[in-house]
Amino acid sequence: MNTFGQLFRITTWGESHGGAVGVVVDGCPPQIDIDISAIQYELDRRRPGQSHLTTPRQEVDAVEILSGVFENKTLGTPISMLVWNKDARPSAYDHLKDIYRPSHADFTYQKKYGIRNWQGGGRASARETIGRVAAGAIAKQILRERSGTETLAYVKQIHALEAMVDTEVVTLQDIENSPVRCPDPIVSSKMAERVDQARRDQDSLGGIIESVTRNVPVGLGEPVFDKLKADLAKAMMSLPATMGFQIGSGFSGITQTGSEHNDAFYNESGRIRTRTNNSGGTQGGISNGEDIVFQVAFKPTATIGKPQQTVDMDGNEVTLEASGRHDPCVLVRAPAIVEAMAALVLTDHFLRHNAKC
Repeated sequence: MNTFGQLFRITTWGESHGGAVGVVVDGCPPQIDIDISAIQYELDRRRPGQSHLTTPRQEVDAVEILSGVFENKTLGTPISMLVWNKDARPSAYDHLKDIYRPSHADFTYQKKYGIRNWQGGGRASARETIGRVAAGAIAKQILRERSGTETLAYVKQIHALEAMVDTEVVTLQDIENSPVRCPDPIVSSKMAERVDQARRDQDSLGGIIESVTRNVPVGLGEPVFDKLKADLAKAMMSLPATMGFQIGSGFSGITQTGSEHNDAFYNESGRIRTRTNNSGGTQGGISNGEDIVFQVAFKPTATIGKPQQTVDMDGNEVTLEASGRHDPCVLVRAPAIVEAMAALVLTDHFLRHNAKC
């Protein structure tokens, strides 16, 4: 499946070193004001070549809107967006044509389809997420216009370095002021040094992205199988390099008793609130109006410069010394992608909920 969502649907297309990548957005309501510069801003946050802490691949990632928008308003028809691949170097992967790279999709794609695009990972490359980010930027504008909803994501942890972040007050500026998009200034500096060391060592690092969404309408979510947290989990786990998802207290909640973990209700000037948010903004799979807070774990980048043992397509054992351009840590560029997927889920559920009311 290359399509995500029910009422607000996106279909991404393209390969890492093909001519272009893009997305078709279907189900977008008409007469939504579209700020094209805001779409480009989100793509700039995701694009490669931002600094020495990311892949050196140089892509402008300039978005072109081909349909569905007229005079900066949505028409209600499919929105098609395209980004040309300008710095593709498919020949750099010639030596990998017959080799299965450790922890990549090479082996599984070959066995599933009997054919694969071995140029930079093809469809399995994180470059596919350009379409998600462009579509997510539209979803963000819908949520902001219709409900004042804001979604933020930032680096919470890289390797063993963990930041202290107050989800209630963190801002986009706090995040973007950091070279690694960690709003904790002290830990951010240490993270940058650690990522740069991994780059020099021809190795890679993983970590955790945390996300908070504020001003979420009550009632989003479609139990039992389309619970809001279930769709968020699916969205995040569909991203390249993700290894885990937790919402609210997550796994740490198992160390608490029920009396400690339960989110007690109270009346705040006529609005029903909870004193704690261990549920992470959902109860029974439905948003309760509190901030939606979740975390996503990303593995270390699979492509590294260190020699690794693997096999070729004939089963012969070989030593792989990967060359080319890769991120020493994918988390630096991941916040925009996580925000986009969260916005896509929330927009889809917002439209589904309002279709019933």
